[in-house]
Amino acid sequence: MGKILAVCTSENTGERKKNIGKGIFVQGHGLEGDAHAGDWHRQVSLLAMESIKKMQDKGLDVGPGDFAENLTTEGIELVSLPIGTKLKIGEDALGEVTQIGKKCHKRCAIYYQAGDCVMPREGIFIRVLKGGPVKVGDSIEVTGNGK
Repeated sequence: MGKILAVCTSENTGERKKNIGKGIFVQGHGLEGDAHAGDWHRQVSLLAMESIKKMQDKGLDVGPGDFAENLTTEGIELVSLPIGTKLKIGEDALGEVTQIGKKCHKRCAIYYQAGDCVMPREGIFIRVLKGGPVKVGDSIEVTGNGK
């Protein structure tokens, strides 16, 4: 079982997100108020603090939200989760892993601001199967295996 360290949103895609501490997952849409929310397979992005720490160890001054992730987690190896894995987030929300990593065809603002971006290699994306509140300190746990 892992833990949520940050709940982050931004007004625009491709930019650092701000930790707002808590939010609402909307079924079939994503994190309320976030630029990436919508009717598609990458509704919510997750990145492990362990991945961010790799960038900090390289001397970069980065933290939760700096790689445009919605949820910063700790204690769960996100990149090892197969597509289709179900994740219980907080008390009520349920997500399904839809993508591991992503292709970056051009360098985004995050790359230029941070000097590197771990999101394409180690971030994951989910769609929201069941909505509910999510906040810093909530648990995140695997509840079903992927395909």
